[in-house]
Amino acid sequence: MVNTSDLISKYFPNLTDKQKLQMAQLGDLYEELNQKINVISRKDIESLYLRHILHSLSIAKYTSFSSGSIIVDVGTGGGFPGIPLAILFPEVRFYMIDGRSKKITVVNDVIDALGLDNAAAGHQRSEELRREFDFVLARAVTQLDKLIAQTFHLLSPHQQNALPNGLITLKGGDLTAEIKSVQPNYKVEENNISDYFDEPFFEEKKLLYVQG
Repeated sequence: MVNTSDLISKYFPNLTDKQKLQMAQLGDLYEELNQKINVISRKDIESLYLRHILHSLSIAKYTSFSSGSIIVDVGTGGGFPGIPLAILFPEVRFYMIDGRSKKITVVNDVIDALGLDNAAAGHQRSEELRREFDFVLARAVTQLDKLIAQTFHLLSPHQQNALPNGLITLKGGDLTAEIKSVQPNYKVEENNISDYFDEPFFEEKKLLYVQG
């Protein structure tokens, strides 16, 4: 179950048939694309559903996004967390960016193969982007204080979700020092992903929500 879409169904049992099919397609898609452009390590490809897809979906265990929300995934790499979340929230628009063009090539190939009309990807850095979003997402991108400095200009002042607009980032390990380095005008909430999923992989994985 570790590297099949059954792992996703374990925690998200109410997926539509279309969503189940899209989740199931991810394994073969990434394995094929990774042979052409290496964006995920071999070890991680063998545990794609655990280490990348389910990890990304921890955000959906923390909060839900209202229809019409616009979300940016910065430093998306191979499309995480953006791609799995775009499957899960078809009424929400996701824009994935990365400073490495080869990674965006893979993301766009996955978007096209799955027919994700609510997702798009671009070769950009967050500092260069001049658009407004309800949430900024990031997965293992950079130090929290730097991430805040690089992304908070992207947040819209208009609220349409129960959770106030902010940054949601996935990180691992002891984050005490990293959180302390954040300026006091930002509120940082730390959550254990092991509260959502049973697998040992998530024991030291954290979800941080930052509100300005």
